[in-house]
Amino acid sequence: MKLAVIGGGSSYTPELLDGLFSRLDKIPVSEVWLMDEDAARLEINSGFARRMSERHGSPFTVHHTTIMKDAVCDAKYVITQIRVGQMPARIADEKLGLKYNIIGQETTGVGGFACALRTIPKILEVAHTMEEVTPEGFLINFTNPAGINTEAVLKYSKIRTVGLCNVPIGMIMDVVKYLGGDPEDMVLDYVGLNHLSWVRQFLHKGQDITPKVIETFIEHAREEWEEEVTRENMIEAIRSLGMFCNYYLQYYYSGDTVLETLKNKSCTRGEEVVKVENALFAKYQDISITEKPEELSERGGAHYSTAAFLLVDAIENNRQNRQIVCCRNNGAIPTFDDDIAVEVSAIIGENGAEAIQQEVPEPSIRGLMQLIKAYETLTVEAAVHGDRAAAFEAMLLHPLMPNASGCKELLEELLEINRPYLQSTFFK
Repeated sequence: MKLAVIGGGSSYTPELLDGLFSRLDKIPVSEVWLMDEDAARLEINSGFARRMSERHGSPFTVHHTTIMKDAVCDAKYVITQIRVGQMPARIADEKLGLKYNIIGQETTGVGGFACALRTIPKILEVAHTMEEVTPEGFLINFTNPAGINTEAVLKYSKIRTVGLCNVPIGMIMDVVKYLGGDPEDMVLDYVGLNHLSWVRQFLHKGQDITPKVIETFIEHAREEWEEEVTRENMIEAIRSLGMFCNYYLQYYYSGDTVLETLKNKSCTRGEEVVKVENALFAKYQDISITEKPEELSERGGAHYSTAAFLLVDAIENNRQNRQIVCCRNNGAIPTFDDDIAVEVSAIIGENGAEAIQQEVPEPSIRGLMQLIKAYETLTVEAAVHGDRAAAFEAMLLHPLMPNASGCKELLEELLEINRPYLQSTFFK
């Protein structure tokens, strides 16, 4: 079986492949194809991947290419982990946000918006290439912003797709770390969108342990939110809502303190990541190294490979088990359109993901969900069609954007900065 990784030059690739070796009895991969437009990083990662494979007895061959069609042809699973514009584009997003006195985080606000405009055309290129050369394959999307990219594929491609984020599996693993038990016995009433979600209930073997989990998470809140005022705001929100809040909700529930923290840092997160990645790729080039280095944990993305291959295993073996993924709503969350992407518990089997029916979200969370979902849907339309009007309307909706005149000025600058990566119709 062939597995393709689009964005094979990513620093995450060794983490991804490391998780495959222990699951080859369930996922019989014989070929791994790494594809990236950055030939230098691709060469480094492919060499490291071959050494990792040899260390495990060479269970699969490793190939690399800069040609997408060669990578995805006849692949049953295509995992996307791309970054259009690479790290300089992310850093530009972060600094553009700070210039306008708003949050420029990678997936939220202006950073997420710019990233989506750049990325959606490339994700659709992957999907449309799959339609041509492997129409029965599955596109597993890890590329940020994962929910918006998944919605684009759901609406503009026939390829079966599931979006993934490591946050849900991270929550489950934290519950196990703090309270014990097995991850398989944990069921979360998890509802929302990617990077905008809440857990209304935690069940362990059918027993409601929500109050205990929430208090335990509050005790460890410093691990999620380092800055004190931000942390206190998040604790207040968690206790008031009676739900655990996704880490990224800090940008909405404590946006002013987060912004101040970002402004007072000596460099952006993207600039920090560049330093981490430089050290990682130096390690990856060392021919004596045959397993992922410990420094990879500094890059983020904990449990990335676990989430990826639990999903692939469930599809490949028709497990019909429950996992939290980005998938088509199809009525699962009442009051939301059927054809949007949501992040919820779903049943995973040979045909992909089917969202589990949800309780109607409480007004305290539904309003923000509706607002951000409308923004995401408009962003998809803007990216696909190169539509300035849709882009402006999307920005007007987002609570982390400037006022109308500010949005107009910001949009002009954002489009110009990203001109090499955007639809030409934006500039007509």
